[in-house]
Amino acid sequence: MDRRTWLTGTIGATAAAAAPAAIAQEAPAIRWRMPSSFPKSLDTVYGGAVSIAEHVKRLTGGKFTITPYGAGELVPPLSILDAVQDKTVECGHTAGFYYLGKEPALVFDTGVPFGMTPRQHTGWMMQGGGLELMREVYGRFGVVQIPAGNTGAQMGGWFRKEIKGPEDFQGLRIRTPGFLGKVYAKLGATALALPASDIYPTLEKGTIDAVEWVGPYDDEKLGLSKVTKFYYGPGVMELGASLCFIVNKDAWASLPEAYRAALEAACAQAQNEMLAKYDTYNVVALKKLVAGGTKLGFWPQSVMEAMRRATQQVIEEESSNELFRKVHSHWRAYLDDQLLWASINDGAAEQFLLNTRRKS
Repeated sequence: MDRRTWLTGTIGATAAAAAPAAIAQEAPAIRWRMPSSFPKSLDTVYGGAVSIAEHVKRLTGGKFTITPYGAGELVPPLSILDAVQDKTVECGHTAGFYYLGKEPALVFDTGVPFGMTPRQHTGWMMQGGGLELMREVYGRFGVVQIPAGNTGAQMGGWFRKEIKGPEDFQGLRIRTPGFLGKVYAKLGATALALPASDIYPTLEKGTIDAVEWVGPYDDEKLGLSKVTKFYYGPGVMELGASLCFIVNKDAWASLPEAYRAALEAACAQAQNEMLAKYDTYNVVALKKLVAGGTKLGFWPQSVMEAMRRATQQVIEEESSNELFRKVHSHWRAYLDDQLLWASINDGAAEQFLLNTRRKS
């Protein structure tokens, strides 16, 4: 290699190595605030907000900084959409089904009873046209939504008394959000949508009789087993609960393209991390709860059938809303195909494994 060739190659390599640094120096410094609907004590669900902020900072060389805030630190935990919509903050970390009073179709961003698993929901969102539909819904509020987490299947909840049949829901006061609350109302219960911070003291005082929150890991952290003992599954009412990162439309448009890409990548990573945490931590926590005296029970068939009928009644009532009807039709068709596929392949295989385990 002659001197000219070596020098040219060295200069080219040096320039290529220096390019990212140069780009980082030229990129604008942006600082955003991100309130979450979830308390810092829940490292799983609130941890999604922290993960988003950390990944964005690393991907942009520290130029784009998002500061997460726990529930209630900046805005009320169930008012994140309002704060992002009116530009009180640039972005937020929340769940769509907290805002059904604004738009019932937002429930499909999070999850519907007897609905999609996390895997099915991700497929609908990322490849099945769901994201485009949800962007249309959120666009009515001047907000852009990015999927950013999933809790996996949630437990049926904690109850002061044993549930033997649908009649046991009559007069029951239960903490559960939006759409689920409407389903429980059909069963004769009274639902309250309380943020996480209010659940334990309200349950301890006897103001409510039951709580549906997430699952063993989070529920143990909230101390729910200290004031009630009956814990029910399976999570037919929430086979998965998808969370979202929402950003004001104008703030989103003002971002450099590279920053938008960093945000989308960070949200995807946060989603993977959150589901992996829940799938891992819930098993350990459930064993601990049962060892501590929690009475683990399973919904009787009559209860699940009543829940399903009540869910269908609520869906039919909400379908008077044109946007809800449009999203539900699309969502339902995708789910039907996924259930067919599961019955042929992985779902059937998993059922065989479960049956084999019971016999061994």
